[in-house]
This record gives sequence, C-alpha cells and structure tokens, in this order.
Amino acid sequence: MKHKNGFNPLSRNASHRRALHRSMVTSLFKYERITTTKPKALEVRRTAEKLITRSKVDTVHNRRQVARFIADDAVLAKLFTDIGPRMKDRAGGYTRVLKLGFREGDAAEVAILELVDYTLETAAPEDKKAKKAAAKPAAEKKPAAEKKPAKKAAEKKPAAEKPAGVKKPAAKKTKAAEAGAEE
Repeated sequence: MKHKNGFNPLSRNASHRRALHRSMVTSLFKYERITTTKPKALEVRRTAEKLITRSKVDTVHNRRQVARFIADDAVLAKLFTDIGPRMKDRAGGYTRVLKLGFREGDAAEVAILELVDYTLETAAPEDKKAKKAAAKPAAEKKPAAEKKPAKKAAEKKPAAEKPAGVKKPAAKKTKAAEAGAEE
C-alpha cells in the first residue's frame, strides 16, 4: 500500500534521484519507449505526465518550466512541437507501463514505459523490400548469368605496395644500436 507516502525515494539521495528522473524522462521523450524496473517506471511516469501536460500549451513560461527537467534542446523542441500537440485532445494518461516479468540475475521486476500512442514498426523492413522490388522495372534487373566473376588473388594489388610519395616513419634507435654505430 502507498498510503501517506508522497513518492518512492528509490534508495537514492535527492540529487541522484533528480538526475535519474531527468535522464529517464529525456530518454522517454527522445525514444518514446524505455525499458526499466517497475518502481522507476512508476516514478518517472509521474514526472513525464506533468511535463506532457505543460507541453500541450506552447508558451515561454511552459517551455522554461519544462527546460528545468530537460536539458537537451532537440528533445525539448520535440516535446512541444510533436508530442504535446499529439496529446492535445487527451485529458491525461499519456503513458503506459507494460510489465515484462523478472530480470535474470537480480530478479528485479522489469517494465516498459511508453507513450500511449507509440506504435511498433515491425513490418517496416518487409514493406521497404517490397517497395524497392516494385520500384525497379524488370528490364533493369540483371540476370544471374551476366554477373562479373570475382577478382582472383593474383589480380589484386599486394598490400606491401604503397604510393610513391608516402614514406615510412623513421624507427627509433635504441641505446645499444647507437653505441654500436659510434664504434
């Protein structure tokens, strides 16, 4: 139960906790989906939702208030130009926490924190290949018989050959070599 507990200190002091919140919120807005432990996700969610609420109205005051948490200018701009307007008609609940189970090693409960309108792009590579294949006309495609054979080892230039203008650096002389040269 969480009665009368304002927040979870996450076993960190105040400055460490603030830095953790700032970095995780920045990552959430940058990638729109992060994987972390469940207690961290629940705490970062509170901060992220407040910042998204601020970003729905793009004013100088709101930008300055949000900039206290987000140091990256590109992420700040994305929040106010992309994420805020997307959430304009939503009254709250901008993020979701999906439980993944327990992490092997320390058995910490792992979760995904993501924006509600986040979509996975799993079918994108297949679609790109299909579009490329459709874009190339059949006449441009070369038959397998016309391919050039690979170069043989004898035809390749040896690695030892270098351009004429390049010199090797002089080797350092050792004390023994200097003594032998003086005699």
